[in-house]
Amino acid sequence: MVGASLIFIAALLYSAVGHAGASGYLAVMAFLGTAPNAMRPTALLLNLLVATIGTVQFARAGYFRWSLFWPFAAGSIPAAYLGGRLSLPGPTYRIVVGVVLLLSAARFIVTLRAPDRAKHSVPVLLAVLVGAMLGLLAGLTGVGGGIFLSPLLLLTGWANLRTTAATSVAFILANSAAGLLAQHAALAAVHDIAPAWAAAAVSGGLIGSWLGSRRLPNAGLRAALAVVLLAAGIKLMAS
Repeated sequence: MVGASLIFIAALLYSAVGHAGASGYLAVMAFLGTAPNAMRPTALLLNLLVATIGTVQFARAGYFRWSLFWPFAAGSIPAAYLGGRLSLPGPTYRIVVGVVLLLSAARFIVTLRAPDRAKHSVPVLLAVLVGAMLGLLAGLTGVGGGIFLSPLLLLTGWANLRTTAATSVAFILANSAAGLLAQHAALAAVHDIAPAWAAAAVSGGLIGSWLGSRRLPNAGLRAALAVVLLAAGIKLMAS
């Protein structure tokens, strides 16, 4: 019950800012002591569910731009599949994911007061290369990559907040699907209470993405997420 409640909260908070919550789910699993071999497929599965909801919500609200999305996705999808096919030893996985969580916390801090305007067009080749790097990281760790794409879009002026959210959640959907496809054999290791967690994630995703597609995320929400990720990253790396 505690795990499902935390998953619900993570899905709600993350989906409100155009993410699917993978780093939050990994943080919850780190706190609960989930086995490393179950963490990645579980995070990808929950990510896929919430990202699907978020993509639909933000697209319906009119913020999705195909021209911004496709170059990143073109590089990320095959790389995410490749990353999903690779496996890391348990201790190494904990360190890598711990670093991802810490960088994710830094991502929220850096973008607390990012300007809400698009100033530049996206260089296609650069977007494909960046997408490939983020996709590989997504497949390896079980995150969707959007948590790194969104600050890039904001800080480079390639998109405003809501377009960034719409692009990031669709990017997460594509990467999670590719990573999960590569991890299909590992689904047997998914946590025993994954159905309860899935229901919690879907509920949180529905509420959060509905709110996020109609209201701008606030600095307080990002700061709270940063604190959680920072604590979870430190715990995971120290365990």
